[in-house]
Parts: sequence; C-alpha cells; structure tokens
Amino acid sequence: MAFITVTSPHTTQTGNHTGAFMRQVLYATVPGLAVLTWLFGFGTLINLLWAIPVALASEALVLKARGRDVRFFLADYSAVVTAVLLALAIPPTAPWWLTLVGVSFSIVVAKQIYGGLGMNPFNPAMVGYVLLLISFPVEMTRWIAPHEAPSLMESVQLFLGSTSADAFTGATPLDTFRTWAGDAEKLASQAILNGKLAGQGWDWVNLAFLVGGLYLVWRKIITWHIPVGVLAGLALTATPFWLYDPVRYGTPVFHLFSGAAMLGAFFIATDPVSAATSRLGRLIYGFLIGVLVWVIRSHGGYPDAMAFAVLLMNLSAPMIDYYTQPRTYGHKAAHRGASR
Repeated sequence: MAFITVTSPHTTQTGNHTGAFMRQVLYATVPGLAVLTWLFGFGTLINLLWAIPVALASEALVLKARGRDVRFFLADYSAVVTAVLLALAIPPTAPWWLTLVGVSFSIVVAKQIYGGLGMNPFNPAMVGYVLLLISFPVEMTRWIAPHEAPSLMESVQLFLGSTSADAFTGATPLDTFRTWAGDAEKLASQAILNGKLAGQGWDWVNLAFLVGGLYLVWRKIITWHIPVGVLAGLALTATPFWLYDPVRYGTPVFHLFSGAAMLGAFFIATDPVSAATSRLGRLIYGFLIGVLVWVIRSHGGYPDAMAFAVLLMNLSAPMIDYYTQPRTYGHKAAHRGASR
C-alpha cells in the first residue's frame, strides 16, 4: 500500500488553540495600525471596524448554509485576522462598499468555498486585495499624503462616499519613484521620497510592522524563515541593480521600508495554510516572494507587488515542499546498513 503525503493546505490545530494564535497576530498589528492612523488619518481604523463585522457575518452565513457550528468556527478569529489584514492594506480613503466587496469575497470565495480554515490554497486577504486592485484601480490607489490627514469627520465622509477623495490624495513613494525613475533631477525634487529611511511616512509604517513582526517571532507565532527570506530576496535582488544604475533603481533600504514590505513579510507571507512548511522550503518560498516583489515593482504594471508575489508563490508552495521535505529520521543509517 502506498502512503501518500500532501503539503498544505491543512491544519491540525483546535479552534481554541488557533484562536489564541490569531489573537497574538491581531495584537502585533496594533503598532502598524497606530502609525497608519497617525500619518493618514482615521480612515484605516474606520474601515477596520467595518471590515470585522462584514467578515464575521460572511463567515457565519456560509457556515450556517454548510450546517457547521457557527460559534465554534468564529471563535478561531481567522475571519477577524483576514478582515484586519485587508483593511490595513487598502487606502484609508476607501469607501464602505469597497471594503464590503473585498472582505466578503475573501471570506466566501477565497476561504469558505475551499472548505474553510486549513483548506484554502491561497491567502484569503490577498485574494480580496487583488480583486479590488484589478476591479477598482482608482479607489485602490488613492493614498493620502503623510501628515496631511483629514479630520475624523472628513474620514467618516470619505468612508460614506459623501465627499471626494481627490482633495486628500497624493502619490505614494513607490508611485513617485516609478514615475520619475531615470530622471535624477525630478527624483531629487520629490519631497515624498525624502524620509528617514525610505519614502516619507512609509518608513515609519514599515518600522511599526517590523516591531509587530518581531513580536510574533519572539512569541513563536511564526518562525523567522519566511520573513528573512522575503526581506533577503528583496534586498539582494535590489542591490546589484541599484549599484549599476542608482537613478533608475531604488536602494535596497528604499524597497525594504516602502509599501507593504514588512506587512507582507511578517503578516501575509507567513500564513501557515498557504505557505511552504519545511524549514528550507520556507526560506526558498520567502526569498522568491522578495524577488517577485522587486521584479513587479521595477518592471511590472503595479508599483507595489506583495499581493501578486504571495499568490504566485502560494501556487508554488506544494512543489517547494515536495522537494525540500527532510528525509525521515534514520533513513540514511538504514540505507548504509543495507549497502553493506
């Protein structure tokens, strides 16, 4: 009889155990949420508070239709984590309907249609994000200029769609660099690019998510392999091109502290269901995500590419695990004994 082993998606955690882990992930997002609110206003927080009940309601409806225990499965907090990650990734000017479409699609289509937590082959939050980016590119690229955030009332009006977002929005550092890459004079005149480490404001956002990510590593919620792989792949790919043409290509530090680099490395790529599972496999998986992020940022059609890179590598995770799973304990010794 052949013994067949398969890689992810799968999970062996109980609901309560999973819920405890998911709550730690939520705690780790607080520094990033705080900095996003400080720099870009209350829009992210408002969308997050709307995304959570949308996710819970969507999951409850599907669980009820499937005849599953609604209270038990909602207690694992996985729907809440999906909602929070998607709300953190979309612009703070996003209207209520954009969040509704993205979150409900993430839960219903990207998660529950495959059987729920542990069965989804793709990261649900990133599936929802890509749907929104492709379907509503204008709304998904309206980011507020750092330190020019609207008031709470204006943020509520943006959320309700009762005021135009154009008066508050501006280009992100990745957008700006992409637009003027190769023109040294124009790049030097763009204030948005003159942050402490990278683009103005976004370096603080990435530092905040780095702090939250290190907390997850410290609490052993995630291992270091995928984040290190992602950041190494991004930096090591960016370095030779930057050395070759610093006007055309951004510095490694610029790439590491711009866009969704830290959020993606520590919170998105590390999804235990859709990522690679072996130690070597996680390093390879993360490294290739970093490479893809740089390639799409520099030569693709989108200034930030974390969602696309993660989903592409979700497809490759089973193959990576197949070739990187460690040999069973004692296998080599038995083989040597047989060869004698």
